[in-house]
Amino acid sequence: MTNTTKQKTEPEQISKTLTEVVQDEKSLAIIAHIGGIFFGIIAPLIIWILQKDKPNASFSTHHAKEALNFQISVLLASAVAGLTTIVLIGFLFLPAVMVANVIFCILAAIEANKGLPYNYPFSLRLVK
Repeated sequence: MTNTTKQKTEPEQISKTLTEVVQDEKSLAIIAHIGGIFFGIIAPLIIWILQKDKPNASFSTHHAKEALNFQISVLLASAVAGLTTIVLIGFLFLPAVMVANVIFCILAAIEANKGLPYNYPFSLRLVK
């Protein structure tokens, strides 16, 4: 009787382990996107560096790379907006960049939570 109980629990443990791996991947992807709002390029960079060489971490690696590329693009756009404040255009451009950053990061985190890949629409592809 203990053998049948053991046989029933082994597949359950395996499926639970696979679910945890997927959930861990999703969590890291969400942290990469949401971390970009608060920490800029630091959060996605750390996650990408830690996950890029792991063979079963393609989901979190993709999302961290996308978040890193987008945060680099936001950094460059913010620098341009900062320079254009001299001619007063930057005062309009800088808030638009920040609002777009928050909106696109939240959209990307939602897609990551669904387990879907996401590509930012206005992003330079610098990290491949």
